[in-house]
Amino acid sequence: MFHVSRNSRSPWRLAATICGLAAAIALAGCSKKQDTTAVVGQVIAHVGPDDITQQELDNELRLANVPPDKRSDEVVKALLSRIIERKYLVQEAVAAKLDREPTQHLDLLRAREQILAGAFVQRDLATKATGISTNEVDAYIQAHPVQFTKRQLYQIEQISFPPQKDMEALAASTKDFKSLDQVEAKLNELNIKFSRGTGTLDTATLPAEIEKAIEARKQDDIFFIRSRTNASFFKVASVDDKPLTGDEAQQFAKRELRNELAKKAAEDTYAAALASAKYEGDYARIMATPTPAAAPAAAEGPAAEGQTGEKPAAAESGTKPESDKEAPKN
Repeated sequence: MFHVSRNSRSPWRLAATICGLAAAIALAGCSKKQDTTAVVGQVIAHVGPDDITQQELDNELRLANVPPDKRSDEVVKALLSRIIERKYLVQEAVAAKLDREPTQHLDLLRAREQILAGAFVQRDLATKATGISTNEVDAYIQAHPVQFTKRQLYQIEQISFPPQKDMEALAASTKDFKSLDQVEAKLNELNIKFSRGTGTLDTATLPAEIEKAIEARKQDDIFFIRSRTNASFFKVASVDDKPLTGDEAQQFAKRELRNELAKKAAEDTYAAALASAKYEGDYARIMATPTPAAAPAAAEGPAAEGQTGEKPAAAESGTKPESDKEAPKN
C-alpha cells in the first residue's frame, strides 16, 4: 500500500478576510476624530446619530458578491438590515467604552493592517496578471501535458474518516492491506466511524508527486491521504482519458500562471518584509533561528511511501489531494 501525504501549508499568504472584519472596521470609525467627518454620498437610512449611505450599501453588495442583476428588494433589505445591525452594535460597544480597551484597540489596528495589506496584494497581482501573454500560456500548456493533452480522470473508491489521535500507528497497521474491505474491517475493529463511497481525481489539479505515485501504482495498491480535518484510504477503480484543449485549456493555463505569480509574489514579499525589519532585544536571535525542516516556507509537495522503499516524508494532506487549483469544468 502506498502512503501519500502532502504539505498543506501555503508558502505565505496575505489576504484580507473582509467580511469577518467588517464589524471591527466599523468600530474603527467611531473615534471622536472621525465623528466630525462629514458623511460622503447619498444618505439612505439613519441609525441613531449615524447615517447609512448608498455607497455603504453598494460596498456591502460588492462584498457579498451580488451582481447588479440579482439585487432584488429582498437582497437589498437583507444587506441593509445587516448594516443597520452592525452600526447599532457599534453604538452599543462605544457606549460601553469597549473602544477604549487596549485589546480592542490592537484588534482594530490589526484589522486595518490586514485589509490594507490584502488590498495591495490583490491590486499588485491583478496588475501582474494582465501581463500574461498568449505565448506564455501556450508554453505552459506544452510544458504540462498531464494537465492538458494527456489529462486523465481517476475514478476512485474511498473510505473517509475523521483524524485519529495516532494516525501513524493506523498507517503502519494498514500498510500491507490490499483491499478496502480490509481497511473497513480494521476501522470497525478500532471503532472508528467512516463513510465509504466513490470519487474522481483530476490530473489537471493533482499535485505532481501524487499523480506520479498513482500513475506508478500496481493493481492492488491502496493510497492513504490525510489532513488536519480528514483522512481517506482510496483505490483507483478506473481511468478515463479527458484531454483539456481549446479555450478551456487556455483559461485554465492562464489561471495556473496567475497562481504561480501569486506564489512568487508572496515569497518575494515575505523575504522583503523580513529583510526590512530591525529587531530589539532577544527578538533578533529568535528571528535568526532557522525554520524547522518540517515546516518549509514553500511546500515541496507530496511524498509516497511504498512497499519497496520510502521517499522523503512530507506533512499532512487532504482527504482528496488538495490544491489551490480550480478544476476544469469538463
